[in-house]
Amino acid sequence: MSNSRWTALGVLSAAGLMTILDGSIVTVAMPAIQQDVGFTPAGLSWMVNAYLIPFGGLLLLAGRLGDLLGRRAMFLAGNVIFTLASVLAGFATGPGLLIAARFLQGVGSALAAAVVLGILVTLFTDPAERAKAIAIFSFTGAVGASLGQVLGGVLTDALSWPWIFFINVPIGVATVALALVALPRDRGTGRSAGADVLGAVLVTAGLMLGIYTVVKVEQYGWLAAHTLGLGAVSVALLTAFVIRQATAATPLMPLRILRSRNVAGANLAQMLALSGMFAFQVLVALHMQKVLGYGALETGLAMLPAAVSIGVISLFVSARLTARFGARTVLLAGLLLLIAAMGLLSRIPVRAGYVTDLLPVMLLISGGGLVLPALANLGMSGARESDAGLASGLFNTTQQVGMAIGVAVLATLAAGRTEHLLAAGQDQASALTGGYRLAFTVSAGLLAAAFLVGVLVLRRPATTPAADREAATAA
Repeated sequence: MSNSRWTALGVLSAAGLMTILDGSIVTVAMPAIQQDVGFTPAGLSWMVNAYLIPFGGLLLLAGRLGDLLGRRAMFLAGNVIFTLASVLAGFATGPGLLIAARFLQGVGSALAAAVVLGILVTLFTDPAERAKAIAIFSFTGAVGASLGQVLGGVLTDALSWPWIFFINVPIGVATVALALVALPRDRGTGRSAGADVLGAVLVTAGLMLGIYTVVKVEQYGWLAAHTLGLGAVSVALLTAFVIRQATAATPLMPLRILRSRNVAGANLAQMLALSGMFAFQVLVALHMQKVLGYGALETGLAMLPAAVSIGVISLFVSARLTARFGARTVLLAGLLLLIAAMGLLSRIPVRAGYVTDLLPVMLLISGGGLVLPALANLGMSGARESDAGLASGLFNTTQQVGMAIGVAVLATLAAGRTEHLLAAGQDQASALTGGYRLAFTVSAGLLAAAFLVGVLVLRRPATTPAADREAATAA
């Protein structure tokens, strides 16, 4: 692997790290932000929603625009917007300006994140090198998730909440400067190859409205007119988008990309798997704080073994196993580990001990270090080079949709079960634990469904025997 590609991989990983850091840092600092800026309890949720809606809604469009206008240009534009928006957020003195800055951060993240995998797979065409590069990229994600929780508590306590945004500035400036040197120039195929304005409007509006509907389910409920009405409009817009793509002369998203079993199957498996993994990412942290009495910093440190184990597996093990056994087999093995972790959590006691009840789960979650790189390999394996940005945008879109669905479904189920147990006379800790147990059980079911998709739909990407031998040797 040449030095220039190593540098390019470092640039892409730094951008991913900045995005993930931002998400986990903000959640830890939200109580301080609410107190200083003057958010109402309901308005505070827009600190997250204002970022998620443009981020999830623009990924598919941004990925295709990267193919048409150049993935390097899209990556640079996204990082510039995100960095400037971080400065604006740090200096915000009122809720309106802070929400606007978070929206712009979501736009910038979407533009950059949508094309990252597209750039990566065009830089690393050898199967073994590609598996190694994706594993390194996934490792930075695990590090960012863990570091964000700890760093958010430290910055908020030691300095003040604006520094959770200001920390993005040096990372963003360095990323843009290095990207100008390290990332190869690409012209793109030109707007004439897919300048479908109507399709762009339909898919962006449909995704944004759909994500907004899902994130507000906890407030309105699944059967409320708000949820059903907006959900129906979102489905109608996305259906119209698919019809438009089937008939347009220059479609924004050529439907041929979904003819690949691996592209379609990996995206479906990812939605199911990430919906299930939400139970660990958020509900375990809530159990630690609301039931076991951990503080924010203690919770971040308690979850550190999970991030470390995921990072070690993704960095040192995943690429080797993928080269030897194939991404599909690695994915299935990782999903079995995650199902076992959720199974243990579905029986978690009210007064759980960290070493006896939580640490084994933290280690089994290392299956995520197999699942995420394997999904990325499979999700990009069937895309043409001219569609790499689109495939990357689609993969990131299903990732965000899966996480949003996980938030809505599992949090709602946990809250409903908790209310039922409180009404039945159980104490607060027992009722909360009962709610979390139900969510963990459903999470195991979602991961099992992802496993079935892997068994029934996914196939090992076609390679020659010589390529297989080279991949195994390189690993």
